[in-house]
Amino acid sequence: MAGRARDERPRGGRLDGAAPSRAAQAWREASPVDKPEPTPERGEEQWILEEVRHEAAGAVRRGSKAPPAPKSRGKGTPRPAAPRDAAVMPAPETPHDLTGELTREVGTARGARLEGRLRSAAKAFERERYGEARQILRALADEAPRAASVRELLGLTWYRLGRWRDAARELEVYRQLTGETDQNPVLADCYRAQKKWAHVDELWEELREASPGAEVVAEGRIVTAGALADRGRLADGIRLLEKGRWRVKRPKEHHLRMAYALADLHERAGDVPTAREVFGWVAATDRDFADVRERLANLG
Repeated sequence: MAGRARDERPRGGRLDGAAPSRAAQAWREASPVDKPEPTPERGEEQWILEEVRHEAAGAVRRGSKAPPAPKSRGKGTPRPAAPRDAAVMPAPETPHDLTGELTREVGTARGARLEGRLRSAAKAFERERYGEARQILRALADEAPRAASVRELLGLTWYRLGRWRDAARELEVYRQLTGETDQNPVLADCYRAQKKWAHVDELWEELREASPGAEVVAEGRIVTAGALADRGRLADGIRLLEKGRWRVKRPKEHHLRMAYALADLHERAGDVPTAREVFGWVAATDRDFADVRERLANLG
C-alpha cells in the first residue's frame, strides 16, 4: 500500500533536514488544512503508509458486502470501539458498490443520498483535500455510525492530517465492525506515534496470525520494526525485518520497502557495511527508489 517508500515518515526514507526525495515528499505532505493536534514526537522518522493513498477504492468495494461477524481477537479483551467517527476510503470509480452498506444502515432513500456524499469525500481524499474530506465524513459517521466504509475512510483522513489519536479511534471502530486486519499497519503506526507500544505489538501479532496478504504483512512488519527501534530495541527491529524474506529473485514494492527499512536500522545501529550492502541491493533493483542513491552516497 502505488508504491513508493512511504517512509518519510518513511518506510522508505529518512528525512533529517535535507530536502526530501521525490518519493518521500509524496507521502510526507498531508494537507495543512487542519493543524495536527499536539502528540508525542515520533522521532526523526515518522512513517506515512503508502497504502493509504489507494484505500478509497477498497473501502467502496467493501461497502457493498454484508458486514462479517467480528472475529475473535484471541488473547485478551478487545479495546472499546471509538466513540465517534472512523473511516475507510471509498472508490470513486465504483460508487454503486457503496449502496449496499449505506442502505443497510439508513434505508434506501437516505442511503442513495449518503452515497453521493461519500463519493465526494473519496474524491476530496484522493485530491489530498483532507480537511474537506474530514468535514463530509464526520457528518456521515454521525448519520451512519456503523457504516464501516465511512469509518475507515475517516480514520485514514485523520491519519493523513497527522491526528493520530483521532485516526486510531476511527480505525478501531472499523476493525471491530469488520473483524478485518487490513488496516492494522496504519492503526499500529498511529499507536507508534503515541508511544503506545503494547498496542503496536498486539496489532502485529494479530496481523501476523491472520496473514491477509504479503504486502499488508510487510507494512505491519516495517511499522513494528520501527516501533522497536523507537524504544531503543534496534537489534529486535533488525531481526524482525530480516525474517521478512525481502531478498527475492523478483522483488516487488514491499520487498524494497522492507529492505530499505532494514538498511536504515543497520545504519542507525552503526553497522555501516551491512547498511551499504542492503541499500546497494535496493538501488540495484530500482535506482530511483525513494532516496536510496543519496543514502548510499552519504555512507561513502
